[in-house]
Amino acid sequence: MNIRYGKITDAQLLSELGARTFYDTFAKDNTPENITAYLKRSFSPEIQRKELAEPDVIFLIAEYEGTPIGYAQLILDSKDEVIKGLQPLEIRRIYASQEHLGKGVGKELMQATIREAQQRNCDCIWLGVWEKNQRAIYFYKKWGFREVGTHIFCVGDDPQTDFIMELKLP
Repeated sequence: MNIRYGKITDAQLLSELGARTFYDTFAKDNTPENITAYLKRSFSPEIQRKELAEPDVIFLIAEYEGTPIGYAQLILDSKDEVIKGLQPLEIRRIYASQEHLGKGVGKELMQATIREAQQRNCDCIWLGVWEKNQRAIYFYKKWGFREVGTHIFCVGDDPQTDFIMELKLP
């Protein structure tokens, strides 16, 4: 597995991979209308191109034999009122394609994220995770993240509760 930085030319790839992985993970628990609205609002190639151009946004793309199988979207200096770190890094997305779940993609992306945060002198990493996504919550707890609060994340017009989890870095 190879982890590389995302480039502007990856906008279409990230649009397709992001929409597919989000759909595969969350469609069964949301209405088709809300999933469609969220995907449209979040994963067009134009939106991905804009995010890739932002200086405080980092994409780490996991590839296996040259095929993209997952990615992490990181936001530098992203704050939430419950985050105590002075130089935080947010994991906005960390996704693996359905056929590669449980095969180490998340582990590789998390290791790369921690290295990135340390190289940038961040003192914590934080994220929001849906309260009903037990697989992800367990994964983050294994890495040492702890729940520090909640916030609302809307999928379409459905407000859902996310746990905010934080990992303090040495």
